[in-house]
Amino acid sequence: MTPARGGGRGGRERRERKGGAQQQESGGEGGRVLTAAAIAELTGGVVQGDATATITSVAALDRARDGQLSFCVSAKYAALLEGTDASVVLVAPDVADTRTRARARVVVAKPQESLVSLLPRLYRLPERQSGIHPTAVIGRGARLGDAAAIGPYTHIGDGAVLGDRVTIDAHCTVGPDVRVGDDVHFFPGVTIYAGSQLGNRVAVHANACIGSDGFGYVFRDGRHEKIPHVGRCIIEDDVEIGAGTTIDRGSVDDTVVGAGTKIDNLVQIAHNVRIGRLCLIAAQVGVAGSVRIEDGVVIGGQAGLSGHHTIGKGATIAAQSGIFGNVPAGETWSGYPARPHRESLRAHAALFKLAGLIKRIEKLVGGGSAGKGRA
Repeated sequence: MTPARGGGRGGRERRERKGGAQQQESGGEGGRVLTAAAIAELTGGVVQGDATATITSVAALDRARDGQLSFCVSAKYAALLEGTDASVVLVAPDVADTRTRARARVVVAKPQESLVSLLPRLYRLPERQSGIHPTAVIGRGARLGDAAAIGPYTHIGDGAVLGDRVTIDAHCTVGPDVRVGDDVHFFPGVTIYAGSQLGNRVAVHANACIGSDGFGYVFRDGRHEKIPHVGRCIIEDDVEIGAGTTIDRGSVDDTVVGAGTKIDNLVQIAHNVRIGRLCLIAAQVGVAGSVRIEDGVVIGGQAGLSGHHTIGKGATIAAQSGIFGNVPAGETWSGYPARPHRESLRAHAALFKLAGLIKRIEKLVGGGSAGKGRA
């Protein structure tokens, strides 16, 4: 691999002034030091307290220590805000007057979003090193874009095409004729089967598998005969795929994951599934074959979707739900079997009351029987 560039700052500190707010760059835990005044300027917030208070890293309210930044979004966490040892806290307007030991608070409309925007300024990402490791195997006719970073023991198949600034970590396999866009990152142990297509800025986390055969068989002549899978697996731009997730290729159709969709760890997406844009799919979800998930759908952890159904645009599926039919656009469904959320809540409430009702009936029946015996 080519040597890293851009070193040499060492322990030197550099102070930058922008509109009077001070940022200090150092070799500390988070890489930089920010004052409360700088945080307010960067987030569009208002400082209350000591504007010169400094932080170098981020932590939750109950774990934060001196020199750290934390945040509070609602009065639900007022007790934690009051007892925190953080030096600076980002707070929502409705908790701006809550007591706290923090030296400064920065009042912002959306503290969590503001925190996300600050993280790149506090934590330096490891510097990317382009080049091809000597142990990597590059197949015949494979093409690598500019500034590719190919890690140890990686295999790139014949005819694969990788875009610019692609990063492939150790022990990855990219199959023959795979197409990969620009600024893609495969974390260690990722497997991309032959013929899969991935767009720009896709991230695939460790040990995920993209484009494997789906679970399709026909029972013939006394045995389960495999259905050949000749469809593709297509991952569009800005998709993130969690560790250990598997996305099958299509049988005769394509499996497609739409742009901007984010998929958590340990998710199974079967053959011929079509997922729209900007969906969120939490961990351990299972999606059976030929399901259609339209744009903006949110699916909670451990939900299961049976095959050949449609989840309408903007719908929400609660965690551990079992879907056995179509879900209309914009609705929230929950339970097993899943139904509209309010209906599901009423059904569960009735079920919880059932035990008490049975006890009352048994008491009445028992009392009547005892009375008859005495008569």
